This record gives sequence, structure tokens and C-alpha cells, in this order.
Amino acid sequence: MIVHPTHGVLRVLFTLKGSILKRIALRCLMVTLLAALIVLAERHYPAFFYPVSATPFTLLGLSLSIFMSFRNNACYDRWWEGRKAWGKLIIETRSFVRESVVITDARLRAELLRNLCGFAHALNARLRGEDDMEAARRWLAQPEGISTHNVCDGILREVGAQCSHLAEQQQISDWRYSLLEQRLVGLSEVQATCERIKGTPLPFPYTLLLHRTIYIFCLLLPFALAEPLGWLAPLFTTIVGYTFFGLDAIGNELEDPFGRDENDLPTDAMVRTVERDVLAGLGETPLPPALLPVGYVLS
Repeated sequence: MIVHPTHGVLRVLFTLKGSILKRIALRCLMVTLLAALIVLAERHYPAFFYPVSATPFTLLGLSLSIFMSFRNNACYDRWWEGRKAWGKLIIETRSFVRESVVITDARLRAELLRNLCGFAHALNARLRGEDDMEAARRWLAQPEGISTHNVCDGILREVGAQCSHLAEQQQISDWRYSLLEQRLVGLSEVQATCERIKGTPLPFPYTLLLHRTIYIFCLLLPFALAEPLGWLAPLFTTIVGYTFFGLDAIGNELEDPFGRDENDLPTDAMVRTVERDVLAGLGETPLPPALLPVGYVLS
């Protein structure tokens, strides 16, 4: 995630960090060159060019803008829902740490809380298509007992079984066990929410129609601008292309908020927050340092 301290005029106009320009530069260059070729041909062979009214492009551009705003809002909702889910993960973990103070067995409590760190690492890796067991292994007291089919759920089952055993042995009250179980249910909901976002992309025909319409619009626009604007046509075509291609690329990036793109969620930093809260709850020092932006990028 991009973290800029200020948004001055020069920074807004010239910064490339976090800008979508790097991803769409080739497409913008393509429509610019095409517009220049069309203007050049129109200047040398005007008889071959039929005057094209800009009215259809105005109507199509307006409709396309509205269509893209709906798609980008849907993609941003996915990004924001993912952020709320990870915020809930931190809340539920902190609550579990606080409510587990009644466990008198310090070794067992440390094992339970460190398992929650393993859960955060495993979920982060799972959402990125990486090895979730390898990510969680160093935090688990008994990694061989965790199912590799769904490491995150296996960790929660293990913690839940240990809490249930404590309740059966009357080492914690039924009320306290209910509270701890509620925290585990909350973490399970976080996992399900993130998996739903990750595993349910926007409908493909919806995205495909938008992609095709953008390309058709940007490739045909120079024919309408060549005669009235002359050599200004490539400039205005580039501006329009930058806007439409940029909004399209931003939507693609926000659609999956759990990757390693510059504008994705800083899940590594949130996992580190979980680590620090758990270790602080266990009284361990020194704590691992909080992750800070590197080159304005918080991972």
C-alpha cells in the first residue's frame, strides 16, 4: 500500500511510485502513435477521410465512464472489505490474548497464542498462493499435528480443542471458554471472508465487455479528432486513453487486494502487528520492529 506523507502539486503531477502509469504506458503509447498516423494520413490524403462527428463518441464516453465507475466501486468495495476483515483479525487476536490471562499454565497459554501468530502467517500466505504451512511452521508447537489441507482451519481446530480440554478439566470456566470460542469463530469468519474475496472475481463477461469497449473507443477516437484538432488530436487521445486505461488497470489491481502489488493491502505489516501484540501479551522482549514504508510502499 502506498503511504505518501503529503500530496503536493509537484508530487501529484510527477510521482511514479504507486502510479498506474507504469502498467499502461505501452497502451497509451500505442494509441498516441495511432492517432499521429491518422492525423498524418488525414493531412496528406483528406479525400479518403469521411468527416466523423464527435457526438457518438461523447455519448459513448459518457456511458463508458458510468460503466467504469460502477466496476471500480465494486473493486474498491472488495479492497475495503478485505481491509476490514484483517482489522477484525487483529481485534479478535488482541481479545483472545486479553481473555486468555486466566490460563494458569504459562507454557500452554504461550503455545495457544503463538498458534494465533501462525494462523495470521498461514492466512497471509494462503491468500497469496504461497506455502501456508511453511509460513506458519516456526510459530506452531506441533506443526505435524496440523492438517495440511487447510492449515488456517487446522490451527483454529487445534486451539479450540485445547480450550475445550481446559474447560473439561475446569481450569477455565464455561463462560471463559465461551468467550475464547467466540474469538476463534471470529477468526474463522475472517478466513472465510478473505477466501470469498480471493475466490470470487468479478464476472468475466462484465470485465471483458469493459476491456473491449475501452480499446474500441480509444482506437476509433482519433478518426473523430484528426480533422478538427489536427496535431492536437494525439495529445487529447493520449489523455483520454490514460484516463480509461488507468481506471481499468486500477480496477484490476484492487479486485485482488491480497497480492504484492504496490496498492494492495499491507498484510505483512498487519501480520507483524499480530506478532507484536501476542508477544507483548506474553511479556516477551524485545518485540520485533513494526514494519515501516520502504520507498513509500508498506507491504
